[in-house]
Amino acid sequence: MYKKVFSSIALFFFGILLAQSQTVIGKWKTIDDETGQAKSILEVFEKSGKIYGKVIEILDVEHKKSLCSNCSGDDKNKPILGMIVIKGLTKEGSEYNDGKILDPKNGKLYKCFITLVTKDKLKVRGYIGISLFGRTQYWYRVKS
Repeated sequence: MYKKVFSSIALFFFGILLAQSQTVIGKWKTIDDETGQAKSILEVFEKSGKIYGKVIEILDVEHKKSLCSNCSGDDKNKPILGMIVIKGLTKEGSEYNDGKILDPKNGKLYKCFITLVTKDKLKVRGYIGISLFGRTQYWYRVKS
């Protein structure tokens, strides 16, 4: 009897841990798809049922205090550090889409979708119009 109860409790907590590791929420190291260099650390979080991503660390010393001079609207000339660059994604199956991603380098907003490739690898696709016309980056989970 006790073995069954213990096994059930252990299985329940294992399931919770497994489910938590299969989420886009967390800290991610961004990799430039053109240079292959690590650029920043983003924190992906949920707010009001939508997914957002905020720059929490810039890895290139020369750009730590950079401003988004090419951005428009509220983001114009604001520091990239602390900026929300993933905006309003919603979950649809295993993919998060219907939101935008900001490229602080050129100041442009793109349609976006993200998908977990593995629990520690995130596929990020920014595009104009249809997803055929865009760029893909792979980001890697930062272990605490």
